[in-house]
Amino acid sequence: MPTVIDSTVTHFQACIDACSKCMQACEECLTSCLKEPDVQARQHCISMLRDCADICSMAALWMSRGSMHAKQLCQLCATICDACAADCAKFQDAHCKACADACRKCAEECRRMAA
Repeated sequence: MPTVIDSTVTHFQACIDACSKCMQACEECLTSCLKEPDVQARQHCISMLRDCADICSMAALWMSRGSMHAKQLCQLCATICDACAADCAKFQDAHCKACADACRKCAEECRRMAA
């Protein structure tokens, strides 16, 4: 997908897209987890989902503005996405599996961008 406007952040676009998708997946998964009968068992995962959604959103913003610190933030984003994927993978719900996949893809894009 091309950038929204002609800009110098074209080389970040795949990572911006992955971060945006991951943020959305985490928010949707969090909402679904709160409705599960075993919500108490998901407390750590729910906290991780919040952190992951926040860092993905911030990373997309920083890359979109061409921040000089975007690479460092993306490195942290990859670490958090990996942890979130591991937490989500502990549950068998379709929303958790889909979120874990989005987190893994985002971590991969963030590591590629930060290299």
